[in-house]
Amino acid sequence: MDVRRLNMPRRVIALAVLLVGISGVGIAANAALNTGRLDSDDAVTGEARTDPASTNPARTDSASTYSERLALVIGNSDYPDAETPLAHPVNDARALASALRRGGFEVDQLENADRKEFDGAIDRLRSRIRPGSVVMLFFGGYAVQSGIESYLLPVDAVIWKERDVRRQGVAIGPVLEMIREQGARAQLVVLDASRRNPFERRFRLYSRGLGPIKAAGNALVLSSNAPNRVVSDRDGAHSVLVSEFLKSLARQVSARTIFNSTRFGVSRISEGDQIPAMSSSLEEDVELGPMHAGGNAG
Repeated sequence: MDVRRLNMPRRVIALAVLLVGISGVGIAANAALNTGRLDSDDAVTGEARTDPASTNPARTDSASTYSERLALVIGNSDYPDAETPLAHPVNDARALASALRRGGFEVDQLENADRKEFDGAIDRLRSRIRPGSVVMLFFGGYAVQSGIESYLLPVDAVIWKERDVRRQGVAIGPVLEMIREQGARAQLVVLDASRRNPFERRFRLYSRGLGPIKAAGNALVLSSNAPNRVVSDRDGAHSVLVSEFLKSLARQVSARTIFNSTRFGVSRISEGDQIPAMSSSLEEDVELGPMHAGGNAG
């Protein structure tokens, strides 16, 4: 453009150019100021420019999700309807509870539990389970099979007919289902209750032991003998099943290995007369031991 042809003084043109330059500098300075404010806000709050997924409360690290370990341990020895108290269940419950506590479990331990105490313990367990919990359940005492279900017997059970078993016993299936529905990551179950008992003689010719127990929902279940077979208690501080389980806890880490080792140990000691039943639906193994028993496990 030929400035000389414009009918404007040169001073006016120079002034216009100067104003345009000042305006550009102002815009740039304002942008820098705004950027500085954003950076300052980030430094104060610590929240800006964070991946939204990282603040989602549903996402938790494995340590916080899987740290909770719960155990319900029940040993019933003193049944008024039995001629003599059982020698092992209370001792077994005490030794196992002690070992589990050393392994980081929060243990609810009951001895000679009646039905009210039994129900209360199950309710407490239900309230404590969180998604990701590992739950251990042990019962030592008498149990009776009725239909396809096995019922754990409180010490105050009064049983004369088979229907009394269903009314006064605690069905194991619904307890395992409750643990699963509460979101437990894994449930580990040991049932030492396949004993000849004084109750079945009143409505059956012989004791049947426990029925098959299905491990559903990431569970591992060990019972003292094969389905429909009973065991006889032996001498010693603990039952054969619990004695071998405590030894395995002191030596092994993996839950699968501990349960398998216990099963093989019982079979070996009994020369094949007692072969514990094991059922598993574990999708991933669980670390339990080693937990030193702190006493004579035999």
